[in-house]
Amino acid sequence: MHQISNYVYARDELLTMDIPTKRLPNPYHDFPYMVIEGVLSPSECRAIAYSALQDEESVKAELRGRALDTAIRKTDIHTLSHQHRKIYDSRYAVVKGEIEEFFALSLSSSTDVQVLGYEHGSFYLRHSDDASEFRDTAGRTIGFRTVAAERKLTTVLFTTSYTPYPTDSDHFSGGELLFNYLCDEQGNTITLRPEAGDMVVFLSNPYFSHEVLPVLDGFRLSLVQWHNALL
Repeated sequence: MHQISNYVYARDELLTMDIPTKRLPNPYHDFPYMVIEGVLSPSECRAIAYSALQDEESVKAELRGRALDTAIRKTDIHTLSHQHRKIYDSRYAVVKGEIEEFFALSLSSSTDVQVLGYEHGSFYLRHSDDASEFRDTAGRTIGFRTVAAERKLTTVLFTTSYTPYPTDSDHFSGGELLFNYLCDEQGNTITLRPEAGDMVVFLSNPYFSHEVLPVLDGFRLSLVQWHNALL
């Protein structure tokens, strides 16, 4: 393991790989990612999640216009209403400067917001947001090929919360966000359990490869964007 922030390490296998877009935040931060709490209020989260649950026109997630292998990813894409998009944009504008300062970059263009719904059994296996993995015949990752260099930063804003035993549509169990190559001092893989209203922000390169563990119960809803930046 090699230390990349005060409390987080990266697995040494990354050091043997060619990562063209490798970039890490200031190593003196406690964590190499941000968790910004309360970006949305509880009532706003509830309204967005309710709207998604009523959405009868959701579609299965695709990869550049092609259907995804459901053995890799099982996710629904919902539509964000004009009203809710205005709320999202206003909240993002409030935290944008804080994000830029933390990562020492200047955010420029952004993708549209993807509204990703995960119901019982939904998941997303390990992936990097800006690259595809090269794997050997044994299935081990041996390198990466950049496929979306314009994705410098990823933001994920949650509108439902993790809990071990959900009793309503505002909560879910399972569905943890796991960073595959990041760990603590004891070697435990970094795993986040989202709270509604919180935004998780991380660099989009392979150091921050991640997966969404299978949802066991309830409804996990997140608003995801990828951002270009001047470095």
